[in-house]
Amino acid sequence: MTSKERILNKCAKAADGAFAMPELDDIAAVEYPDPLKQFCATSEAVGGKVVELADNQDINELVRSLFPEARRIASNLTEISIADTNPDLVENACELNGTDLGIIRGEFGVAENGCIWIPQTMKQRAVCFISENLVILLPRQNIVNNMHEAYKRISFNDYGYGTFISGPSKTADIAQVLVMGAQAARSVTVILI
Repeated sequence: MTSKERILNKCAKAADGAFAMPELDDIAAVEYPDPLKQFCATSEAVGGKVVELADNQDINELVRSLFPEARRIASNLTEISIADTNPDLVENACELNGTDLGIIRGEFGVAENGCIWIPQTMKQRAVCFISENLVILLPRQNIVNNMHEAYKRISFNDYGYGTFISGPSKTADIAQVLVMGAQAARSVTVILI
């Protein structure tokens, strides 16, 4: 018997039995009078930026005005004509390294924490995390109040993967030095469409 097996056996013997999952029906979920307004405020509080696409405004011109310095732009969205890299046509995710701007679509946003459900809709999902800057197109009518509502709406497509993204990647060490873009995008801009 290995030491690992001995440890696991001791843990199994020490367990007092199985426990039933707690009932969650009595948890009061937060609701907002204006979920869209709350979503915008929360998104900005976590370091993101929210921009509304005006009627008859070209999405490509808006993105270019927000990121004039972006050289390498990755997207598989048909309405994005300024993209020069399609994550569906990249064989290896490493080829997306050096992407200045990734443009993806979110399915719905959550007002209480500013996160957005992003189902994988591209071959190389790395574009969501490797891009220096991330733009998420989000229908303004697709905002839910809280995570309880969000979990009821989650669905997966053929890729079987999805994630919640809330603002840019950030981390702080013991000295409380905040680093943006530590594990993913340095900035996240939500464009309400």
